[in-house]
Formats: sequence, C-alpha cells, structure tokens
Amino acid sequence: MAPVLVRNAGDNLRLMREEIFGPVLPIVEYGTVDEAIGHINRGDRPLALYWFGKHSGNRRRVMRETVSGGVTVNDCMMHLVQERQPFGGVGASGMGAYHGEWGFGTFSTFSKEKPIFHQSRLSAASLLRPPYGKTFERLSRLLNLIT
Repeated sequence: MAPVLVRNAGDNLRLMREEIFGPVLPIVEYGTVDEAIGHINRGDRPLALYWFGKHSGNRRRVMRETVSGGVTVNDCMMHLVQERQPFGGVGASGMGAYHGEWGFGTFSTFSKEKPIFHQSRLSAASLLRPPYGKTFERLSRLLNLIT
C-alpha cells in the first residue's frame, strides 16, 4: 500500500477514531499550540506522538501537557526501533511496555514512563529523506562510481 496523506482530517472520520496500522498520515491543521494540545487531550491517549518543529518552548509544552505512549521528535520511523526505551501505550492504546528489559518483569505497576526520542538534525538518516539536495546527489554519484 502506498503512503497516503489525508488532508483536513476531521474528528468525524473513522480514521481519526481508531488506531492506524498502515502508511496513512492524517493531517490536522491548527493555528496555535494551545489548539494542538487541546486536540490531543480531547481524544484517547495516543500510542505515539510525533513532534516536528524547532521551537523548544512549544515542544516542552506539548511534552509536559499531553499524555502518550511515547514521543519522537523530528522523526517518525525511528520511534519503533528504539531498543533502549520502552515501547507501549497508555489507556485505550494499550498497557505495559516492551523492548529490551521492559518486556520482562514488572518495573512499574502504578506509573507509565513516557520515552522521548529526539532525532538530531545532524543525522545520517536525514540524507535518505526528501527533499533531496546537493549532498544526496553527491553521495549518490559516489556510490554509483564505487559500484
């Protein structure tokens, strides 16, 4: 299935009421961080929250004022492969955690850790994502010469 963007995804859509297990990204526009936080807090607790932005004050507010299974900053695919952080939901998106040591034993019965993965801007993975620029083109030419 090809990735799909759903623009102006309203709360009345079934897509917005159930967990998404596929390459579907609903786009919900907001004008202020208060509106975004309100939107997140009105619904069930999300399994994951993805923050994209450079404003550290707004990022801290979203982390502090929302509840989710985990958070990834400025990335989305890396969320699942963090073996050094627990992965799991809270509320309707699941209970408990797994990955590494978190899959064994009872580490915390009455609380939920909220792992936050922050993707550095200086990440090699950023070369693999559009928009592709001069660095990607140079790397591609170099790989073609080598192979």
